[in-house]
Parts: sequence; structure tokens; C-alpha cells
Amino acid sequence: MTALRLGALAWPVGRPAGIADFAARLDHWLGQAAGRIDLAVLPEYACAELGAALTGREVANEAAELRALTAAAPEILEAMRGAARRHRLWLQPGTLPMAIEGRVVNRAPLITPEGRLAFQDKHAMTRFEAERWGVSPGAAPRVFDTPWGRIGISVCYDAEFPLHVRAQVEAGAWLLLVPTCTDTLHGFNRVRFAAQARALENQCFVAVAPTVGTAPWSAALDENRGEAAVFGPVDRGFPADGLLAAAGLDQPGWAIAALDPARIEAVRREGAVLNHRDWPPGPVPPARPAGFA
Repeated sequence: MTALRLGALAWPVGRPAGIADFAARLDHWLGQAAGRIDLAVLPEYACAELGAALTGREVANEAAELRALTAAAPEILEAMRGAARRHRLWLQPGTLPMAIEGRVVNRAPLITPEGRLAFQDKHAMTRFEAERWGVSPGAAPRVFDTPWGRIGISVCYDAEFPLHVRAQVEAGAWLLLVPTCTDTLHGFNRVRFAAQARALENQCFVAVAPTVGTAPWSAALDENRGEAAVFGPVDRGFPADGLLAAAGLDQPGWAIAALDPARIEAVRREGAVLNHRDWPPGPVPPARPAGFA
């Protein structure tokens, strides 16, 4: 099996004039990585930059933006699928709020180069989502079958909960994608430190993709701090700090790394420590395979 060329993007929040303009921004950034990556991961709520265009409001309005984004979700999703097809990439385009059985759920699609879809929902809500936006917890953790083996997605806050990730790892995930959106360094560092911890304790790869920049016209994306980065186990054959690639704090752009699942198999078998094997016994909620449609 060949190594997966992974790109994690720090997305600079913009102000697109509409969904077609947002699609053009997707094309721009994916085009920058053309020929260098097989799979791209973008930030949580990157598409929320459309809030002003969809509502026609100059001043941020939380309720109006959520309604507009949810109503436009099918069209936004089609723009994301189109980008995956055009660039012949596996694309995790961040997240978008979607209406599911009368509730709004924060959903992370994984899109094949042919445009087929599967989803991981965010399960743990931040205070902003629960108390101000009214976004609800989604489905339990899942895993995704790819040409490089099974991978998992844990959206932002979900990565801070070890059992959520452990369920994906026990279901076969060797790589975890973490699309994130945080408005302070406190928030970003919680995600970053959690990502590093998940990579250490599960002896797996973890990629973090944040929003960066300011958007005073957006309720969800007013301020954004973070760094695109890829982490691995802190063990033999890996950097001493586990950092495989980074784009720079608050800097737009790609963190790109070649990830070989065989290296994960080897460190889980022959590492200086065996964190993956030595996980304490006890119940872990199961993660189900997600089917593409």
C-alpha cells in the first residue's frame, strides 16, 4: 500500500459573494496543492463565511445565518462534491450545519473523487453551538474505508474526548482528521493538545485544519486562531515531539505530510512503549463503518 499524501488547510476566512464564489475559493486552495496531495481536510464551519451573502445582512445575526446556511446546505454540499470531482481528490471539506429530522446537526462530509458521500456528525457541542446557535449532537463515531485503510473524523471539540477517538481507532482507524474552528488561542490549544494526546495514546496520525483570520460580518467566524498541523506518535521513527508538518500559527496554507499506515502498524508492534495495546480495559462505545452513497 502506498503512503497517503495528506494536506491539512488553514482556511483564511473570506467574504464570498455567493456559493459560486465560495466554490471558486475551494478551487483556488485545492489547486495550490494539486499534484501534492491525495486527501484534503478543511476546517469546521469554513462554509459559514457565506453567512453575509446568504442573509443579505451587513451586521452578523446568529439566528438568520444559521437558518440561511441550513437552507443552503444541499447547494453548498454540491459545490464541495464538484470540487472533489474536479480535483480528483478525497475531500473532507470541513463541516456544514444540516437539518436532520427536525434538528440542526453539524456534519462533516467525506467525499470521494467520484463525488460519493459519507458523513461524520459532531457529537459534543460547544457552548456557542448549544446555547446560542441551537445545534444538536449528531450520530455516534464512525469510520471510513479508503484506499489507504480506515480513517476517522472527530470534529473540533469531539477530539478532546478520548473515548470518541478510541472508538474510531478500535474500529480500525489509523488516521484521524480534525476539522476545527476556534476563536482564541485557548480554544485552539485545547484542540491541538488533544490532537497530540490522541496521536500519542492511540499511536496514530492526527491532522488538524483550522479557520484563521477575522470576519466581523459573521456570527460563527468573527475571530479565528489556529495552525494547520499533522501529528504522529511520539516514539521511534517519528519526530521527538510528534510534529510531522505545520503551516505556522494563524498563517493560511497547507500542512502536507506523507503518511504510511505501515509505520503505524510497526510502532504499535515495536514501539518503545505500546500505548495502543496498553489502553486500560473497559467499555468503549463502538464506531460503525460509514457507507458512501
